[in-house]
Amino acid sequence: MERFVEAAPGVRLWAEGRGAPDAPALLLVMGAQASGLGWPDELVELLAARHRVIRYDHRDTGRSTWAFDERPYPLTVLAEDAVAVLDAFGVERAHVLGMSLGGMLAQLLIADRPERLLSATVFGTRALSSLPYTAPDGTLIPPEQLPGVAPALLEMWSRPVEDRGVEAELERRVEHWRALGGGVIPFDADRTRALERRIIEHTGHHQAGSAHARADYSGMDRTEQLARTRVPTLVVSALAEPVFPPPHSEHLAQAIHGARLVEIPGMGHALPREVHAPLAAAVLEHTGRC
Repeated sequence: MERFVEAAPGVRLWAEGRGAPDAPALLLVMGAQASGLGWPDELVELLAARHRVIRYDHRDTGRSTWAFDERPYPLTVLAEDAVAVLDAFGVERAHVLGMSLGGMLAQLLIADRPERLLSATVFGTRALSSLPYTAPDGTLIPPEQLPGVAPALLEMWSRPVEDRGVEAELERRVEHWRALGGGVIPFDADRTRALERRIIEHTGHHQAGSAHARADYSGMDRTEQLARTRVPTLVVSALAEPVFPPPHSEHLAQAIHGARLVEIPGMGHALPREVHAPLAAAVLEHTGRC
């Protein structure tokens, strides 16, 4: 079931629900500049076996309103949008699964709207906390000294994105996902291209968005709130992660009170077919506890 959500005056968000309407809701929150269709259908169906799964397009992605240039916003507004989606579906409390920027937005919900959450699962992200990371040998490492983005990705992100047509944009996206995959699980270029073509058709254009990269990132620290939260949280560790490489997931699990950590072998900063079953199993095991 698809619908549009009025998140704010002049801002509509595309959203879709799958699964039994009376099942516990599971909200999927995608990363920066990524459509909700970035959650592959196969993964959604696995999760919908036990949940009413809701995925949606952030502002300035997919079929949602693209208006950042006229009305810029801080990234914290995207967490408010997630609550608006729950409201539109009549969901009082939900499990939330956040990837990348979506994992940061999930942390904002943990900190600011815990009454709306049954549980949270996050991966491919960093802690919104200034708490030092405690290494296995007891060394305390400030978050800003943890490993950064892989050089190949930084170089890719530094290139200006030129509009050279749909096919060229598709190839750019395919190569981007190849780099994000981390290089352990074999990369399926054809499958990735097909999904990105579908996302372009869903969006209605092939414009590469940049709103979330330009939005204000300030005001996102939630050190104290995360350290005392009672929201059951699962952190998924991906050792091939090139954006927030180890030990970011370990730091995240330390920063969120009571968080559990589970590793998915070979996983990077992407959702290839090979991780669908283990990721769904981890999420469903976690939500089943709550």
